Amino acid sequence: MLVGYARVSTQDQNLNLQKDALKKAGCEKIFTDVGGGADFERKGLLDAIAFMRKGDCLVVWKLDRLGRSLKDLIATVNDIQNKKMCFQSLQEHLSTATSAGKLVFHVFGALAEFERDVIRDRTKAGLTAARARGRLGGRPRIMDQSKLGMAKALMADYSNSIKDICKTLDVSKSTLYRNLKTAK
Repeated sequence: MLVGYARVSTQDQNLNLQKDALKKAGCEKIFTDVGGGADFERKGLLDAIAFMRKGDCLVVWKLDRLGRSLKDLIATVNDIQNKKMCFQSLQEHLSTATSAGKLVFHVFGALAEFERDVIRDRTKAGLTAARARGRLGGRPRIMDQSKLGMAKALMADYSNSIKDICKTLDVSKSTLYRNLKTAK
């Protein structure tokens, strides 16, 4: 059975083009999602994969409709293949039901792994170079030694409320207490 999946990123966009192409390709059931971004949960995609059975094929109009990134795309296709199902993209004329389609996805996987390794190596080299120059990574501290000294002096005077001290130092209550705790 061919199962379609269509996704648009915003409410302003329309699913009709994708749905029409999926119906024309022979999809008997079509699942959809509207939304995008890293935090967006693709319920339609999860439902489509849960609906599919061994031997079924997930069909999308275009590769970018399935995954947010190459890594995400490969993970999703691998998940589908592990369940003895196949994947097909209409625009790219790509199907994992064929040997050539499987080869292309293995090449994609190798490229994604290579890209991750290159990024990791560059990051390590950059951190090493920064440490050699005496720089530490991470976010700059909000409370430096002078602010910490002011906080201690203000807290010694019990007429100052914690709320007023935080407002004066322009820090949150949790930041104030965390920094005072680690300074002891």
